[in-house]
Amino acid sequence: MRIGYKLAAEAFDPKELIRQAQLAERAGFDFVEISDHFHPWLDNQGHSPFAWTVLGAIAAKTERIGLATGVTCPTVRYHPAIIAQAAATLSLVSDGRFTLGVGSGERLNEHVVGVGFPDSVRVRQERLCDALHIIRLLWQGGYRSYEGKHLRIEDARIFDLPAEPPLIAVAAGGADAAHIAADLGDGLFATEPKGDIVATYRKAGGTGPRYAEMPMAWAPDEHTAARAVLETSRWALLGWKVMSELPNPVNFDAASSTVRESDVLEQFACGSDPERFVEVAQQFVDAGFDHLVTQNAGPDPDGFIDFYQRELDHRLRALKPRD
Repeated sequence: MRIGYKLAAEAFDPKELIRQAQLAERAGFDFVEISDHFHPWLDNQGHSPFAWTVLGAIAAKTERIGLATGVTCPTVRYHPAIIAQAAATLSLVSDGRFTLGVGSGERLNEHVVGVGFPDSVRVRQERLCDALHIIRLLWQGGYRSYEGKHLRIEDARIFDLPAEPPLIAVAAGGADAAHIAADLGDGLFATEPKGDIVATYRKAGGTGPRYAEMPMAWAPDEHTAARAVLETSRWALLGWKVMSELPNPVNFDAASSTVRESDVLEQFACGSDPERFVEVAQQFVDAGFDHLVTQNAGPDPDGFIDFYQRELDHRLRALKPRD
C-alpha cells in the first residue's frame, strides 16, 4: 500500500504548497499529488498557482518523495505536446519521481482559453485518447506527426527525454474512462470508492497502480473539521457529473449551498479519531485501490500531517481488502 498527500492548490499559495510537500516527505508519505487548476472551486479558497512550477520547485527541494498531477487535462487549456514536454522535463529534474495523472477535464478550468469546452462527454474522452496517443508518440523521440480525430501535431520533437517515460494514471468516474485507463494508461485514478471502476479497469487488462483520493478533514474535534469542509470544500460532495460542468467558482458556491454538516460527516473522516479515518480508507481498499491519497480539508495542515505520522501511517499501510 502506497500513501500520498494531496496538495490542495486551490487553498494555499505556492510557497506554502512547497513547504507542505517537504513536511510530507519528512512525515513518511510516499508521494504528493497536486491539483492542476486555473480557478479554485470556490472564491474563498483564494488560490490557484501554476501546478507545474510548484512541482518543479518541490522536485528541487525534496529527495525521495514521488510527485504526481491529480489531474491534468491535456486537451484544451494545454495542448498534449506541451504536457508531453513538461512531464518529460519534470521526470528528468525529479530523477524519475513523477507520475502524470490525466483526465478529460472540468469546464471550470478549460473554458478560460475561449475555444470552448465540449458539452459531450464522448467528445472529451475522444480528445483525451488523441492526447494520450500524442504524448506517447513524442516520448518515443524523433520528429513526430499525428492526425487524430480532434488533435494533431506536426513535425514535433522533444529533445530532453528521460530514459524511462513517466507513468500515466488516467482518471475514471465510469466504465468508458476505465477502459481508456487500461488501454492507453499505466494506472487508474479515481475519487470515489467504486469497486466497479477498478473491476472494469482490471477486466480490460489494466494492471497498474490504482490511485484514489480519500475525503478527510483533521481538527481536534469533529464539528470544527466539518465546518472547515463546509467553508472551503463542500463542492466535493457534488459528484463529478456536476463538478465537470460548472464554469466558475460562483456556480459551485450556489450549487453547494444546500450541503449540510451532516452530509459532510457522512462522507468525510472528520475530527481526530483515527478509527474513523481508517474506516473511510478501508472503503477504498475494499474497492481495489492501492495508492491512497489523504485529502485533508481541515483547517490545519501541520496538525493533520502530525496526526498522520503518529496515528495513521502504520494503520493505513496495513489495510487489506475485506472479503
